[in-house]
Amino acid sequence: MQILIHFALGLLFGAGLILAGMADPAKVLNFLDVAAIGTTWDPSLMFVLGGAIAVTFLGYRHVLRRAAPVFGGQFHLPAPAAIDTRILIGPAIFGIGWGLVGLCPGPAFVALGAGNVQAVLFVAAMMVGMWAARLLSLRAARTPARA
Repeated sequence: MQILIHFALGLLFGAGLILAGMADPAKVLNFLDVAAIGTTWDPSLMFVLGGAIAVTFLGYRHVLRRAAPVFGGQFHLPAPAAIDTRILIGPAIFGIGWGLVGLCPGPAFVALGAGNVQAVLFVAAMMVGMWAARLLSLRAARTPARA
């Protein structure tokens, strides 16, 4: 039963991305192109982002009042950590990719379902990047710290 609920939630999320236009790289790029204000700039995604922030803020406040999640024994929340190079470089790479292509991981997988060639290339490049990041992380963990 749990897998059916997860599947339904994934479908709802994907439908929301399609409805909001997040799976259309041209719409995202028109939003990101603030230099085109007054011409082709499309501010409509601000409502999508604002709605996501509001739902997340209210959802976390509601859910974290519970002793445990509905499906699972405990919550797995990140512990506060110092800002390091991984926290700076990862989001920077994400932002550059989003700005160049107009896709981020969720909408890219939705666009895959539509047979979008750009999404196929994006997801392939994303997988290679994830593999390379994992390799670098493993290599760094094995390298002894220099004094």
